[in-house]
Amino acid sequence: MLRALECIALVFSFNWSRMTRRIGKILCAGAFVWAGLAAPLPVQGDNPPLGDSVGAIEGDSISIEGPMSVEVVHGQVRTVLRSGSDVRVKAGQARIKLVEGGEILICGPAHFSVLKSGGALTLALESGIVHVHLENDLALTVYTPQIQARPISIGSGPEDVLVGLDSVGAMCIRANKGAVRLEQQLTGQSVIVPQTGDVLLNNGEIESLRTGAGSCACEAGMATIPEQVTTEISRLATPEEVKKAAEERKADPSPPADAAPPVEKPEPVYQVFMPPLRYDANAKVQPDNYDPNLIVLVRRVRVRPTLIFQGKVEGEPLVARTKPPPAPPAQRKPATAQKPAEDSTWGRVKTYWHKLWSPSS
Repeated sequence: MLRALECIALVFSFNWSRMTRRIGKILCAGAFVWAGLAAPLPVQGDNPPLGDSVGAIEGDSISIEGPMSVEVVHGQVRTVLRSGSDVRVKAGQARIKLVEGGEILICGPAHFSVLKSGGALTLALESGIVHVHLENDLALTVYTPQIQARPISIGSGPEDVLVGLDSVGAMCIRANKGAVRLEQQLTGQSVIVPQTGDVLLNNGEIESLRTGAGSCACEAGMATIPEQVTTEISRLATPEEVKKAAEERKADPSPPADAAPPVEKPEPVYQVFMPPLRYDANAKVQPDNYDPNLIVLVRRVRVRPTLIFQGKVEGEPLVARTKPPPAPPAQRKPATAQKPAEDSTWGRVKTYWHKLWSPSS
């Protein structure tokens, strides 16, 4: 740039002819353009300074989107996360060694992003379990869709906490060293989990706080990576292989004994339809703004088709057995008239007295 200015001063200091002065102006203009191209370019926004570095990450199966940088330290390549990085741990574990000291262990499958501003680090957790260990005064906050968790140091000691979130919204918190402050982002309600505390939350509600009983666990070497699926390239069977397979099927037509029975899907399926709920942040007690009569319970089942049999059943003919007619009842013989007893002396005396005292006599 200084040389271009010197060229202009030289052109106008002497009494050159008009043509010579015009040529001098053209040469000076070329000097200006060259000076502009050779000047160093300012740092653009695509390459921000490394002051927003979070830490080096390493893992078995991870993917990173957003700003990051690659460094070579002692012949090893390291990936350094920066503010705005989006990380997915597909399987196994990942470890972040923070720039300020300490580390974060992630047990997959997990998905989170990191943001850094000054001396504050924010970890937005969507799913998975993170195990945070801090040895300094780094202000770390773990955000979930409804709850924010902030470790609290006790007596300037180290902080060691675990925060987990699953796909159904259940959240676990465990404070090994130090305490953890939980705050509901919508209502502002907060609670402190003391040291050695282990709790569970459902649907981001502080009222649902209960003992976790060891459900929040993420230790080094705990997670395992599933075996990789190998790809097999199939080909058409040769005539010899087809013939051999047919002979094997004829020799052993029975199905394998270890074949698992088909698993039936659970039925029926119930589904509840209810009117939308309304939330008022200014109200201390939320009103029941829906009518229970509008709740509909739907039961979904699969109707089995009616079985209709068509055909002929073959088998041994059945002969109808006829019962013999019942035997006629046996005719009773008429009872023979008993002969009157022969008259005796006593009978005659009895007859005499009867006739004597009868009223007709």
